[in-house]
Amino acid sequence: MRIDPSDLATFLAIARHRSFRAAATELGVSASALSHALRNIEERLDLRLINRTTRSVALTEAGERLFSRISPAFRDIDDALEDLNNFRGKPTGTLRFNAARQSTQLVLLPIVTRFLKDFPDVNVEIVINDALIDTVAAGFDAGVRFGETIAADMIAVPIGPRHRFAVVGSPRYFKVHKPPITPHDLKGMPCIRYRFTSGVMYRWEFERGGIEVDIDVEGPLTLNDQDLMVDAALDGAGLAFVFEAQVEELIARRKLVRVLADWCPAYPGFFLYYPSRRQLPAALRAFVDFARRGGAAVD
Repeated sequence: MRIDPSDLATFLAIARHRSFRAAATELGVSASALSHALRNIEERLDLRLINRTTRSVALTEAGERLFSRISPAFRDIDDALEDLNNFRGKPTGTLRFNAARQSTQLVLLPIVTRFLKDFPDVNVEIVINDALIDTVAAGFDAGVRFGETIAADMIAVPIGPRHRFAVVGSPRYFKVHKPPITPHDLKGMPCIRYRFTSGVMYRWEFERGGIEVDIDVEGPLTLNDQDLMVDAALDGAGLAFVFEAQVEELIARRKLVRVLADWCPAYPGFFLYYPSRRQLPAALRAFVDFARRGGAAVD
């Protein structure tokens, strides 16, 4: 039984994205064409590979088995083709990154914009996603996260400077509430809570002199976006716990007041992580080297 490799590539795109529309965009064809190609594969195999409803796309057990078996082979082919970039003298192709919003704003995007000036034959796509995902299975070349535990089959490269968090509130807020002296003083104070995409509520983390404290703060407002948390703090809705770099200017302009600064140490910051393949695509290798240098061009 022979299956056209292009049909298998179609199946892989649908399986990675769990979406006909997203897969169609990646491949540059219509969703109906993808559906027709998948139907041909399933008919030839006499197996259903994907369960489709109006709202979701899910792999069957057979589909999961096929996806896990052929994905490495297609990655090897992609690596082999990308390796030919070495003969062109300069990297080409498209890099796809998955990153949370704050890591994109604070670190990734500034490096990417400088990188594109030095490597005009490379295209970059950044997909904002605050959830932790399998970057390889989802079709990304690399991801960026803050201080995350990186899987054993990934290589992690620190990029950008060390970062601190900051507890901030508006002057109006502190006309009503006494500034906290220690993290324990936050209990009972109106705070703006943060919920991860996974649904877990973030506990504010502090450290001073080797003493670590995490506080499950309380408050009437919960958000899942730090930029909105800053806006809410400016409006006096409560204290916010955000990246220092987001609020430095607002603190300098006295739009926000910082507290508990001595309880907020610097952390290693953000990591670029990617699969530990023997042959990295030339464009990704160039980006990794560029990021290691702090986004500085080579003279």
